[in-house]
Amino acid sequence: MSVVVTGATGHLGRLVVEHLLAGGLPAGEITAVGRRLDRLADLADRGVRTAAADYSDGPALEAAFAGADTVLLVSGSEVGQRIAQHRSAVDASRAAGVRRVVYTSAPHADTTALAVAPDHKATEELLRASGLAWTILRNNWYTENYLAAVEQARSTGVILTSAGTGRVASAPRDDYAAGAAAVLLGGDHDGRVYELSGDVAWTFDELAAAASEVLGTPVVARHVPDDEHRAILVGAGLDEGTAGFVVALDEATRRGDLADATADLRTLIGRPTTPLVDALRTALA
Repeated sequence: MSVVVTGATGHLGRLVVEHLLAGGLPAGEITAVGRRLDRLADLADRGVRTAAADYSDGPALEAAFAGADTVLLVSGSEVGQRIAQHRSAVDASRAAGVRRVVYTSAPHADTTALAVAPDHKATEELLRASGLAWTILRNNWYTENYLAAVEQARSTGVILTSAGTGRVASAPRDDYAAGAAAVLLGGDHDGRVYELSGDVAWTFDELAAAASEVLGTPVVARHVPDDEHRAILVGAGLDEGTAGFVVALDEATRRGDLADATADLRTLIGRPTTPLVDALRTALA
């Protein structure tokens, strides 16, 4: 079995490669693909095949995918370009004779009002129409998304939010990577859609309590309305677009878009997902 991992120079892709190796897949059966070969050199030293390719470079992707049974398509990060880039990767998979594409999507991508969802929904539709076998991994939020807020709270004692009592069923990237590796390593996953999340959906008050425990200093959640949240962020130096995006994510959290805690991830990895406190402690160490 030959597996290609795209985005291997990013956090998630790199962790997936590590889990594939730990799971017993021979290094020579793994191809790590990223934009810069120098950032993959240590994997090459361990026997992993490496290839430089950008999602927009169809011929390079096709060459990197040649001979592979499965491609893990880690979703791109360039908003506004992702659909075209993902289409390029799907087309390259077909041209290279790949059997299956596993795609990292967004929670409830086909029904959610999350601002990031349309690109993922469109990519899922591309896969369904591609003629390839597919598996969709709808990853909820990464616990690491909140590290900056926790780090700032080290000095301020405050986590600012307009999410109200909304909940987030997050898990650390390593848990999601382990889930992806489990799907890549075998089993009957063709045509499956997994809603992956942490076991527990937490509120921002619970995030503040976890931060207090990890940092060893009191931290509270400061709840503010959307407009005040945006104004504070802009006053702190964020541009209007970024501030608006942050507030929109909190609005989505308040609406419940990230609250669905399912059993899919813990079933794939064969253990409970990493609790919030433990995930923060590990990430901050």
